[in-house]
Amino acid sequence: MTYCVALKLDEGLVFLSDTRTNAGVDDVSRYRKMFTWEVPGERAVVMMTAGNLSITQGVMTRLTVAVAEEGAIDAPAENILTVPDLFRLAQVTGDLMRDLVEQHGDAIEKEGASSAASIILGGQIKGQPPRLFLIYSAGNFIECGEDTPFLQIGEIKYGKPILDRTITHQTSLDEGMRTALVSMDSSVRSNLSVGAPFDLTVVAKDRYSLSVSRRVGEADPTFRAVSDGWSAALSRAIKDLPRVDHWFDERASS
Repeated sequence: MTYCVALKLDEGLVFLSDTRTNAGVDDVSRYRKMFTWEVPGERAVVMMTAGNLSITQGVMTRLTVAVAEEGAIDAPAENILTVPDLFRLAQVTGDLMRDLVEQHGDAIEKEGASSAASIILGGQIKGQPPRLFLIYSAGNFIECGEDTPFLQIGEIKYGKPILDRTITHQTSLDEGMRTALVSMDSSVRSNLSVGAPFDLTVVAKDRYSLSVSRRVGEADPTFRAVSDGWSAALSRAIKDLPRVDHWFDERASS
């Protein structure tokens, strides 16, 4: 499994993914789940994948080959670097997802595996606002809107509570990165199918480039400081909460 999270903030977009996949406790591997493309000053695009690895790798391969073959005979008419907007790229990616599931889904399911997959797509093209989409294996997709400023795929439940309580569109990019790291750390601690290293990318608004693009290991000093700081802050917060031991007295006197 995996965990990927993307934040849509007023200052830009934050993306974070893990790299662990597993097909059982004795079959754990590491695969990149985040893919990036940029034409500095013109566009920056990020995708993160979860679900059936053969489906998502097939989609990423086709998208990458289309970029490499641009201008060649029989090359696709559109690719990541030529689509007019991210909505159109979501359509193209969704079509690829659906085609691959239709081709291989039944065979995958007969082997006892799931063919379900999902992709988070986001970025910014010059002259347009930053956008964020969640694409499903059926080819349909949704766009991140005003009410919930983040999207998740994979093992979402362990990292979601911190996002629900803290992330708004007004959250800064720095705070967004720290919160995403805490969300990932919570997932790693609670689920063995999520693991380091992590890939972190930031697309700052109106820069049309990858403002941050780095791999973060579990021993990374900044990540360790964030993780340890969050644990310490939680411990202090629990100690500072109103006491409830008076409930013992209420029980005894009833």
